[in-house]
Amino acid sequence: MSERLRVIDTGVPGVREVRLNRPDKHNALDAEMFQALAGIGERLAAEPGLRAVVLSGEGPSFCAGLDMGNFSAMAEGGGAGVGGGSRLEPRTHGDSNQPQYAAMVWRDIPVPVIAAVHGVAFGGGLQVALGADLRLARADSRWSVMEIKWGLVPDMAGMVLLNELARADQVRELCYSGRVFDGAEAQQLGLVTRICDDPRADALALAEQIAGRNPHAVRAMKRLLTRSAMPPAQAADVLLAESREQDAIIGSPNQVEAVYANLEKRVARFLDG
Repeated sequence: MSERLRVIDTGVPGVREVRLNRPDKHNALDAEMFQALAGIGERLAAEPGLRAVVLSGEGPSFCAGLDMGNFSAMAEGGGAGVGGGSRLEPRTHGDSNQPQYAAMVWRDIPVPVIAAVHGVAFGGGLQVALGADLRLARADSRWSVMEIKWGLVPDMAGMVLLNELARADQVRELCYSGRVFDGAEAQQLGLVTRICDDPRADALALAEQIAGRNPHAVRAMKRLLTRSAMPPAQAADVLLAESREQDAIIGSPNQVEAVYANLEKRVARFLDG
């Protein structure tokens, strides 16, 4: 569907690998990547005989988050600059907009999705990983809820997904600070399921194990586990609130200042009030 993503037949019946394929940019998210993630996710959700999915990244990283060009577009008044529109509030995929659906689509796939994380999972990349059922990661992988660095809020379903996995005060600290932490700490926080030396190999092995189980029972468990998390109505409200808050921030003076301060490698001068 797109050179941005590869769907790989693993050789195990019913197991597919979806690999982000923009290695020169650390698999950064641009409009084409958002479209590809949504489209391939929808295609897999309807694929007969699907048993498990592994989500991985080509090259040195899993996903570095939003492409740098999008931040420049925001600072120049170009709106969100993702998903083909300038506003984030319109719902394009059920309860989600297109960027949110890049993370939430993995919840709509009726079989387990395992993210294999190496290198960095920053900002939107972290949120895409959190959309998976499980995350296997290297101890030296690096993670960050990085949106505050650019004067933004997490808006790719992060407020839904983070709060499912970590304590409320931990989520607040990660969001407010935007600090970088390693995979070992990510596991302690509850964001990573298991630390391993070769996340992709371990994820494929686990997917093969799952594929050998009763597929009706596996699908039923995913439906039940998804239903027992945040109630759908509440999740929909949070997704919409994310987009409304982000729409109000993008292009505002302080957000523009955050972008230019980072690009120019200087201390930001923010306005109060």
